[in-house]
Amino acid sequence: MSNNNQREQINELDQSYWAYVKRQFKKNKRAMFSLYVVGFLMIIAVFADFIANEKPLVAKYQGKTIFPIFKSYAVGLGVSKWPKELQNVKWSTLDYDYAVFPPIPYTPQNMDYANTEVGPFGDQEVKSARWRHLLGTDELGRDVASGMIHATRIAFSVGIISMSIATLIGVLMGSLAGFFGDTRLRMSRIRFILNIIFFFFGIFYAFSSRSYAFSDAAAISNVSLLGQILISFLIFLLIMGLANLIAIPLKKVPFLGKRMSVPMDLTISRIIEVFVSVPRLFLIISIVAIIRNPSLAIVMVIIGFTSWMGIARLIRGELLRVRSLEYIEAAQALGFSDTRALLRHAIPNALSPVLIAIAFGIAGAILIEAFLSFIGIGVPAETVTWGSLLNVARSYTRLWWLAVFPGFAIFLTITFFNLIGEGLTDALDPKLKK
Repeated sequence: MSNNNQREQINELDQSYWAYVKRQFKKNKRAMFSLYVVGFLMIIAVFADFIANEKPLVAKYQGKTIFPIFKSYAVGLGVSKWPKELQNVKWSTLDYDYAVFPPIPYTPQNMDYANTEVGPFGDQEVKSARWRHLLGTDELGRDVASGMIHATRIAFSVGIISMSIATLIGVLMGSLAGFFGDTRLRMSRIRFILNIIFFFFGIFYAFSSRSYAFSDAAAISNVSLLGQILISFLIFLLIMGLANLIAIPLKKVPFLGKRMSVPMDLTISRIIEVFVSVPRLFLIISIVAIIRNPSLAIVMVIIGFTSWMGIARLIRGELLRVRSLEYIEAAQALGFSDTRALLRHAIPNALSPVLIAIAFGIAGAILIEAFLSFIGIGVPAETVTWGSLLNVARSYTRLWWLAVFPGFAIFLTITFFNLIGEGLTDALDPKLKK
C-alpha cells in the first residue's frame, strides 16, 4: 500500500503543469458540470441546421435522393446552385417519395399564420403532433423552439469569435508592453518616425476608406465581410512593411540611423487607459448605431475590438514577471532574438490568466449581444436572437414564453461560463498546490 502511495506521489511530481491544472479543475464539480453543459450547448450551436430546419435531412424527390441542408451550405458558399424546381419552394408541401425531417421542422423565419401567439400548452392547428410548436410561437407565427436553437449558434458565435479577436489584440499589445518595457526595444530614429506616420496611413487606407466595402460585404454574407476584413489587415501589413523598407536606405544618414529606445510600455498603457476610460457599452452602441448595414459579423468585430484591454493588462503583468526568469535570460544569453524568446518561451508561459479572462469574456460578449438585440441595435431585424425574443415579449406581455425561455437560456449560459471561469481561477492558482 505504501509503494502505491509512493508511485502516486512520483507520478504527481512527474506530471506537467497543465496536467496538474486539469486534475485540479476536475475536482471542482460545479465547473465540470458547467463544462459539460456548455459542451452540450456547443453541439446544439454547431448542428442547429440539423436540429431545426424546414428542409429535410434526406429525401427522395422526383426519383432523386437529395440532401437539402448540405446543398444549402454549398449554395451559400457559391459552389453550387439550386435546380429550378427547388428554387423558392415550400419544403413541407413537396410531394416526396420519402423524407426525413429534423426534430423541429421549422426555421426561425417560417411564419405559421394559423398559429400566431399560441403557447406551448395551447391548442394549435397543425396536421399532426410532428408539426406542433413545442415552445409556442411569436406574434408573427414564428416557431420559438427553432428560434432558440439558432439563437444558441448566434450567441456562441458572437462570444467565441469576438473573444478570439480580443485575445489576439490583447496578447499582442500586452506582450509588447510587458516584455520590452520602455527600454528594451530599440530601433533607428527614421524607422520609428516612419512607423508612426505609416501607422495612421495604414489605419486610414486599410479600414476607414474601406468602410463602404465592409457594409456591402456585410449585406452579402458574413463570409464576405470576414474576407474584406482579412484584405484590410493585409493592406495594413503591406503599408507597415513599406515603411520599414523605406527606412533601410535612410538609416545610412548618421542622425536618422541613431538608435533610440521605444517606450512601448508607457505608450500601450496610455492607450489602454484611454479605452478603459470610455464606458464600453456606450462605445459599442455608438459605433454600431452609425453603421449603415448592421450585421452579426460587424457586432462580433466591434465587441472584440473593445474587449482586449483586460487581457492586455493580464499578460503584461505576467510578462513583467516572466521576462526576468532564468530560462528567458538563458535564451538571450544563447543569442536568441527577442522575438524568438517572446514567441517561443515568454508568451506560452504567461497565458494562464488569459484563459480565465476568455471564459469570463465570452459570457460578457454573449450578454452584450443579447442587450444589443434587445434594444434593436446592430443585429438585422430578421435575425432571431435571445435578445430579440425578449424585445418582442416586452411589447406582448401576455406571451410569457417569449420572456421565460430566452431569459432562462441567457441566465444559464452566462452562469455556466462564469462557473468555468471560477474553476479555472482555482485550478491555475499555484497557491492551492500541495
